[in-house]
Amino acid sequence: MKKKYAMNLPLHIMLIPALIFSIMFAYVPMTGIVIAFQKFIPNRGFFNSKWVGWDNFTFMLHMPDFYQVIYNTVFIAVMKIVAGIVVPVVVALLLNEVRSKYFARSIQTMIYLPHFLSWVILGGILIDILSVEGGVVNRIIQGLGLEPVFFLGNNDWFPFTLVLSDVWKEFGFATIVYLAALTSIDPTLYEAAYIDGANRWKQTLHVTIPGMVPIIVLLSVLSLSNVLNAGFEQVFILYSPSVYQSGDIIDTLLYRVGFVEAQYGVSTAVSLFKSFIGMILIATSYGLAYRYANYRIF
Repeated sequence: MKKKYAMNLPLHIMLIPALIFSIMFAYVPMTGIVIAFQKFIPNRGFFNSKWVGWDNFTFMLHMPDFYQVIYNTVFIAVMKIVAGIVVPVVVALLLNEVRSKYFARSIQTMIYLPHFLSWVILGGILIDILSVEGGVVNRIIQGLGLEPVFFLGNNDWFPFTLVLSDVWKEFGFATIVYLAALTSIDPTLYEAAYIDGANRWKQTLHVTIPGMVPIIVLLSVLSLSNVLNAGFEQVFILYSPSVYQSGDIIDTLLYRVGFVEAQYGVSTAVSLFKSFIGMILIATSYGLAYRYANYRIF
């Protein structure tokens, strides 16, 4: 036991800077949770602001659009999670069937590039190409004899616009993960399937997909922790008051209540509510990942 500890001692010493960093920037700021139970006034600080108990949480639960915001957040996040799994898996399977490695790598590079661009840049691009007047997409729609679509100003279209644009940005990165999973499949399984008369479709169905199932299950389960994270930066850049009904999420509500309206106590209460639910979802996702995908941190 002592020998094992001595061998691991350098690794534990290397963790000390990260531990100090986490304490300073993750745990010490948690003292600000007290604001959720106060009528917080910045120039009075934590100790002189009026204590109001659960009043901020009561106000939060009675906000007229609070439950609609919760629904929007969950709806958009779940759609992103599902699309963010299905699309990369399909693309990875298609790239795996391409015989020209140069062509496959070129496609992989092109679909991977949007991942490195911020939503500030991509948001400007989307606003231009989805514009009702002069946007490329609406020009094509009008060329087909259809009415132009207000993608960023229509409550029926806006959530799906968020999901599709998020998939466009991130599916290239996820595809690499699934392509890496494909390399771990034993080639002899394909040889055995070929000898048994399986064509490429049958090999994909009975060898490739089952070989990808563990990583698909793992990423699907771990993504449960993101159910309340629908993407603040993307939504904040693309939305407007006309689509608050379908596009307003918890994080954008926090921004308006806390920074625009300066209701610090209420915004902290909403943030604490989100953090509490998120903690439960994270614990659940890791429990499921350990049970069904044999995933563990330590």
